[in-house]
Amino acid sequence: MKFARRIAVATATATLAVSASLATTPAIASAQPATDLPPGEVATDSPATSDNRLSELLSTMGPSPEGTNDLDCVLSPEHPRPVVLVHGTGSGMMQTWPIVAPQLADLGYCVYALNYGGAKAMFDPATTIWGVTDIEQSAVEVRDFVDAVLEHSGSDKVDLVGHSQGGMLSRQYLKFEDGADPVDPARNKVENLVMLGATNHGTSFNGLQQLYGALAILGLTNGKDIVAQALFAGTNLGVAGQQQLIGSRVLAALNNGPETLPGITYTSIATRHDEIVTPPESSFLEPDPGAEVYNKWVQDLCPSSPADHSTMLMLPESLYLLKSALDPAYAGAHEVPCTVPDAPGTP
Repeated sequence: MKFARRIAVATATATLAVSASLATTPAIASAQPATDLPPGEVATDSPATSDNRLSELLSTMGPSPEGTNDLDCVLSPEHPRPVVLVHGTGSGMMQTWPIVAPQLADLGYCVYALNYGGAKAMFDPATTIWGVTDIEQSAVEVRDFVDAVLEHSGSDKVDLVGHSQGGMLSRQYLKFEDGADPVDPARNKVENLVMLGATNHGTSFNGLQQLYGALAILGLTNGKDIVAQALFAGTNLGVAGQQQLIGSRVLAALNNGPETLPGITYTSIATRHDEIVTPPESSFLEPDPGAEVYNKWVQDLCPSSPADHSTMLMLPESLYLLKSALDPAYAGAHEVPCTVPDAPGTP
């Protein structure tokens, strides 16, 4: 599995490099654009205003990956909804979507991506670590970004694609920040939610849960103790990492009652080799009335797939599942591509 190992090592190296400098006091990027309107004048939703709103939000997030945030992109009958990409914990849009975004753009989608949950790095204040602050606040940032994309594009709905925290965060947005209307699903702002390695029911982070539990017994996890803070800052997980542990208050509220909402199609793609979402099956969702739910193992498609939490963003079999979830016609027009571990010529 040389290909998977090489990417996994590169990902781990990048994660360790930023985690060592993560601040314990986050500075959240503003999700409210500035306005030059005179006092008392109300903004309109004209195209110019909508463009300014989206541009203002993007200006706070740094560079965008290839294939995303093209304000000149025009929706097509084949792909009538914008696709919004939501990254995971400790990794922004540039690190998460360099493969996914241009491939979707090449298929004709209008693709948008955001950074959310930013915290300044402790030893380099010019560096921001994304996806590590309070998940409930991050859901507000997702809401504001989706609203700006809808206004800009003229569409009434988007499709969301979320990796890791980005999957469960998208559900947080749907349930608590007006992304969906359970009473009138026609008012939903989302048609499809496609998740890869989502922390829908929490994770032990491959053993970190046990260490955090031991600190709790000692009374060291009240959010102020330096030991608990160092535990999560040192692993590049931040406040959002604590909130994704199995049994957290945020996850309990998210999964209380229906897990899925009517009028939305959910696809949760998981890999049996996930070393971050543990156990991997915690990504899957229970269907509730009015929602379509598809839980898919990458290895059910390609039994020998080496996909793990990071490489599922790069390997053709997991991206095949993603593209087929966004457009069922894609599966009928393309053969299933399976990575052959350690095959001759494999990078």
